[in-house]
Amino acid sequence: MAAIHCENCSGQYHYTQVNQPLEISCTLLLIMLGKVFLDFFMLQVKQKNVKVSFMGYFCVSLALLDFTLLMSIFFIFYFEDFALWGLRFTKYHICLFTQIISLTYGILHYPVYLAAGLDYYMTIAQTSQFPRRGQRLLYVFAVAVIWISGFFCILKVPATYEELEIQNRFSPYQCPLYASVQSYSVSCAMVLLIGTALLACRKELIAMLLSVRVVSFADQPVLMFSYVSNNNGTCFKWQLLTRLLLCFLGTWAPFVLLQIIILFLGARIPAYMEMNVPWLYFINSFLIAVAYWCRCHDVELTEEMWSTDPFVSWKFCFMPFNNENTEPADKPGTVIVIC
Repeated sequence: MAAIHCENCSGQYHYTQVNQPLEISCTLLLIMLGKVFLDFFMLQVKQKNVKVSFMGYFCVSLALLDFTLLMSIFFIFYFEDFALWGLRFTKYHICLFTQIISLTYGILHYPVYLAAGLDYYMTIAQTSQFPRRGQRLLYVFAVAVIWISGFFCILKVPATYEELEIQNRFSPYQCPLYASVQSYSVSCAMVLLIGTALLACRKELIAMLLSVRVVSFADQPVLMFSYVSNNNGTCFKWQLLTRLLLCFLGTWAPFVLLQIIILFLGARIPAYMEMNVPWLYFINSFLIAVAYWCRCHDVELTEEMWSTDPFVSWKFCFMPFNNENTEPADKPGTVIVIC
């Protein structure tokens, strides 16, 4: 099957197909089982006392949709040929449903990241930990609109569904799956931005890493970066950028390395696998860091302000590194990185 283009979707998706035999339905089932487990695992281990956000609601919706796809694949794989509500389902529907999901996931990267970025930019300085009910309903509505728009953009073009169905009928041993160009471009942009930021802050970053020491903070041994920049206040944003990089890479460095490897190898990951909850939380932390950097002068140093990211603590990015009340830790057992 050739790559499908949607003229009415403003060029939102162009795909590189990855052919896989339809007989690997069992493998597809295991892949989706692993993905669903990873999705719900990330939702379970994340910090619970964080402010609700658009990305948080979207991650939950993605996990539920992946679970729905998993159940659909399981029932079709188990019963093989059955009718439900007047519709006949066979094994080729496993490929058909996965293709539709892949196409839909592939066009949602830009709108989801844009909506999440705008959400953080407008709310990052708010100190209310629990938004008003109207804000929660707005997030639910926005998530529903994005999903409905995505499926509508894919299924409203008759040629898309017809070509998928005809190709699967006449090529029963091939299941073309698609890798989203949107995801590839986002990965390239993130690696480029992080690399540029590291290059621009390399001197201060190295100096901070060399100044790390173990201190006692709140009766706990922690790692404290005692480096104090000699730059004046006009360079506050560049100093903050260094700290944001340390916090971000301290948690997500393996993901950044993985993105570099994938881009270097030119690997094509099917879109139904590429959009997952860990990846979204990785993007989420990056967007929060950008929002903090853009609105650094509006951030209030309150406890409620730091409950934004479920995986990265940004608190000490805005706190002075030199603390006269700190004392050397006697027993550096559990190490907490403060950056």
